[in-house]
Amino acid sequence: MSPTLNRRQFVASCGGTAAASLIPSIPAFGESAQISPTTLSQDPLRPQYHLLPAANWMNDPNGPIYWNGNYHVFYQYNPGAARWGDMHWAHAVSPDMIHWHHLPIALSPNPVGPDRDGCFSGSAVVHNGVPTILYTGVRSTSPEDATLRDGTHNFHESQCIATSHDPELRTWTSERRPVIPGPPVSLAVTGFRDPCVWKDGLHWYMALGSGFPKRGGCVLLYRSRDLRSWEYLHPLIVGEWNGISKTDPVDSGEMWECPDFFELDGKHVLLYSTERKVYWLIGRLDRESMIYHPESHGLLDTGAFYAPKSILDHGGKRILWGWIPETRPQAEYLKAGWAGAVALPRVLSISKDMRLSMRPLPELSALRDPATNKTIAPFFSNFSGEILASFDRSSQVSSLTIGSFDHPYLTVAYHASDPGHIEIDGEKLELADLPTDNLELHIFMDGSILEVFINMSGAHTKRVYNLDLNSPRTSVLVSGDVRYLMAWQLRPISRNRLTT
Repeated sequence: MSPTLNRRQFVASCGGTAAASLIPSIPAFGESAQISPTTLSQDPLRPQYHLLPAANWMNDPNGPIYWNGNYHVFYQYNPGAARWGDMHWAHAVSPDMIHWHHLPIALSPNPVGPDRDGCFSGSAVVHNGVPTILYTGVRSTSPEDATLRDGTHNFHESQCIATSHDPELRTWTSERRPVIPGPPVSLAVTGFRDPCVWKDGLHWYMALGSGFPKRGGCVLLYRSRDLRSWEYLHPLIVGEWNGISKTDPVDSGEMWECPDFFELDGKHVLLYSTERKVYWLIGRLDRESMIYHPESHGLLDTGAFYAPKSILDHGGKRILWGWIPETRPQAEYLKAGWAGAVALPRVLSISKDMRLSMRPLPELSALRDPATNKTIAPFFSNFSGEILASFDRSSQVSSLTIGSFDHPYLTVAYHASDPGHIEIDGEKLELADLPTDNLELHIFMDGSILEVFINMSGAHTKRVYNLDLNSPRTSVLVSGDVRYLMAWQLRPISRNRLTT
């Protein structure tokens, strides 16, 4: 995978941690001061209805939580530049998971704390009525003391805690002492980060992304009654090394990042990120031994999607967010002054054949402009819309192309002679067994982002930077036995693309 997907690609000149940690809220623009808010808001590549900061770099969504009638999502954020570094937790709030409002930064590195060089990913829970964040703090150290060694950094990772007594969660207080200062001394690990926290009975459990050299990634399991005193149990599950030695153990499968572990439809699901992809496991948790036994597995998204995090919504649905990284060169997004976005919320379920199914949040239909529903030769006045198309799989070839004149941005094709695959931009991708004779595509386009859902059994997220800015509209062309085709222009969630 392109190095642009490395969460820790960091240029030393990005600014001082101590100074940046004093910034109380998200600034309008950062390192490239010549980029005005007006220029940022008029950038045609910036999404109009995806969540992203006003400017600068973002990566992993963190700690989604439902509190006092609103959904809160945090995410990794650099307040000083459009590149990775100086990790804070930015904060946004929404009544419906669609329309977002920025709040002040929730977590900042403490110059004398265990998180002095960054507040990495984690979870938010409510304990005894108090919203609480568990997150990974990092500090630079010697290679011998480091738990994170990726060829660029030597970080010691510890698990930290912060609480809020603010009804709107605008202010948070981090405790100076970590609740887990490091991995068990008996373990040689390839990483120790990104806590996933849940409660079962009287105990809280924490799953930590980790791994063992030359063996494979793993999830370490801890237990607590109060979120502060943690007992290490054992690995919840251990994966396999891909057999290729890499400087960064994430690239060799020796480190699993961002574990997300939850119950769903009578089973337990584990999501983990490694080799720059996100994988899912569906299986059974033995609650006596607290060992996880997977029964099926797959790839969550075949495109630009990483480090997801989920939540139960107010109605009990499992909702997933992910990070959509840039796939263009760093020089280009530094010049643009922004990088990254949060994927649209996805509703998860388990299919009858034990696969992880996902569909876009149905409430996204509130963004549709009903006057723009096009069923014949649909087009969009800008790169912002939704397409729902269904094809009869018995047709020899079915295809859908989004583009401008002879300038395609995305082509999806299905060949009846090869039912196990689907082609996206000419690349053959494995296709799950479909439960019906239909092939349904549900596509969202937004600025430089395309999110493609395939029969609710697969997804592909793509970045598009070659928009034809001279064309007044984007068109959709289909071929094959089309059962139905619907398309809507989608309204932006802000008049200025979330720059305030």
